Amino acid sequence: MAANQPLARTGGQLIVDQLVAQGVEHVFTVPGESFLAVLDALVDVNINVTVCRQEGGAAMMADAHGKLTGRPGICMVTRGPGASNALAGIHISKQDSTPVIVFVGQIERGMREREAFQEMDYRAVFGQAAKWATEIDDPARIPEVLSRAFHVAVSGRPGPVVIALPEDMLVQTATVTDAPYVQAIESAPAAGQMAHLAERLAAAKSPVAVLGGARWTPEAVKQFADFAQRYQLPVAASFRRQMLIDHEHPCYIGDVGLGINPELLKKLQQADLLLLVGSRMSEIPSQSYTLLDIPVPKQALVHVHPDSNELGRVYAPTLAINASPAAFAAELSSLPAPAQTPWASDTQRLHDNYLAWSDASQVTVPGELQMSGVMAHLESTLPADAIITNGAGNYATWVHRFHRFKQYGTQLAPTSGSMGYGLPAAVGAKRGQPDKMVVCFAGDGCFMMHGQEFATAVQYNLPIIVLIVDNGMYGTIRMHQEKHYPGRVSATHLQNPDFAAYAQAFGGYGERVERTADFPAAFERAVKSNKPAILHLITDPEAITPTTTIAKLRAAGQSN
Repeated sequence: MAANQPLARTGGQLIVDQLVAQGVEHVFTVPGESFLAVLDALVDVNINVTVCRQEGGAAMMADAHGKLTGRPGICMVTRGPGASNALAGIHISKQDSTPVIVFVGQIERGMREREAFQEMDYRAVFGQAAKWATEIDDPARIPEVLSRAFHVAVSGRPGPVVIALPEDMLVQTATVTDAPYVQAIESAPAAGQMAHLAERLAAAKSPVAVLGGARWTPEAVKQFADFAQRYQLPVAASFRRQMLIDHEHPCYIGDVGLGINPELLKKLQQADLLLLVGSRMSEIPSQSYTLLDIPVPKQALVHVHPDSNELGRVYAPTLAINASPAAFAAELSSLPAPAQTPWASDTQRLHDNYLAWSDASQVTVPGELQMSGVMAHLESTLPADAIITNGAGNYATWVHRFHRFKQYGTQLAPTSGSMGYGLPAAVGAKRGQPDKMVVCFAGDGCFMMHGQEFATAVQYNLPIIVLIVDNGMYGTIRMHQEKHYPGRVSATHLQNPDFAAYAQAFGGYGERVERTADFPAAFERAVKSNKPAILHLITDPEAITPTTTIAKLRAAGQSN
């Protein structure tokens, strides 16, 4: 046999060897007998395997990895119920444009269409939820399918790929060559488009940029910040993509999301040029599709996106640039310095307004524990590269409004609005970047969606800090309930456990915090414990948001 002749390998070995060839370092899984051959092959390679407690958590950890690295996060789950549990994380990856590959164990090929034990048609089940869903029948095609999977996951608008693995296929052998390393297909601005952008900016009186989406890099973030500085261009971040610009940058004017700063909203409405980079301007940042007229916005729209299918899909752009944010940002230095920037003073005013809007010390709510005090302490103590994670709920407003993100790769939050994301994301982040501080924010309802992954943090000695903001209810739903059905409380009350004891039962650090003054010392003790930690923050149910109370909502609703 020739020295370079490939050896016969089982399907399980081929799967793992393709992961090695693609530079995969982490796999997040809940094991199942349907893919034992893959689990066995993982024993012999240098890939970190994280055993999770529920498949949704595993998929969310993979999503967090994909967000932080730009390479596909890898998740492995078993068939039927396991795959169904993973759907929550797959949906996040789809709406958030995150590269993820989910491998699902499958029944033996000869049992198909008999409704065998835990049988599902994964192409049908995940056909809409994923960018691509497929099943591998022949082990000889594994390199081909995985090469395509990595390509689909990272190129254009990134997203999740689901691959079903029939159990008997994984123990068959094939003699094939590994696929080469896959890189995202880059698309750069077409000839003349940057000059067209410069002309548009020169003619504008009130331009504004909004940054969002995926396929950014630290270098691209810096390049765009430098461009904004030269042009004194006001820059906003899209919903839960605040890490795309330093919040202390003199051109930063706030985030376009839930509870938007009224001054920022007015600026966007009155702008004559909107430079939209990477973002789809979907429901939340568009304020329920009211910010821009559809299909033709009143503002001149320059839309930059790596996927041509997104350009013109909802909004007809004045200038459509089919390029990744990284490729686009690399071209910005070619734009000549503007002769004048008549909007410069407005940029300064808007930045000052953002600084005042994000000053937690100006906010007081009912209760002995003031989240404004919690945020103020964190702002003064957290390192600039600390990774902040959260799921969904009104508690997240405290993070989005009052935490000033300073570096790329420091925010993990689902634009899909999925509850339960914060804790698995924190575990995934700390597993991949153990030297960084990771702080998870979670509501009491949000935490309980995937609270079992705290055990995963303990198992792998990941000293994350989880701040559970407990108001004894599904707060966001209660807020809407009081707006539309004031005083008629239904299905939103929660009776919660002692979360500090919960942490201790798993082998972590736990502490209950009821007063603002007690938080700094409790946080310091949590850090010094060097264990996964939960600080159980007891907040007044009346403090439903930083700007209103349940009583005020109810009174307003009853008067209408």
